[in-house]
Amino acid sequence: MNSELEKDENKIEKSFLSIFITTFTTIFIAELGDKTQIATLMLSAESGKPVIVFLGSSLALISSSIVGVLLGKWLSKKVSPSKFALFTGILMIIISLYLALDTFKNYL
Repeated sequence: MNSELEKDENKIEKSFLSIFITTFTTIFIAELGDKTQIATLMLSAESGKPVIVFLGSSLALISSSIVGVLLGKWLSKKVSPSKFALFTGILMIIISLYLALDTFKNYL
């Protein structure tokens, strides 16, 4: 019985660690070199107060992440994971096509 309890605890811990590492890595890579990081760099350089810029930008990222998490939780109760994946895939394709067409319009 004790062995089963330890296995369950290990599954919970691995699940937490796995989700945490995946989330951290995905968000960290997605944020590298994007407009938010560039804006933070400029604000820090202009203000000369990097600690305050760090605190403000961290709070902003946390706040926007809260919105995403709460929206994701709400959607998970309304839409199945497979339908959600299909919808987000289609949405990404539409956005990509729109951006590609917009880019080509500028060259024509």
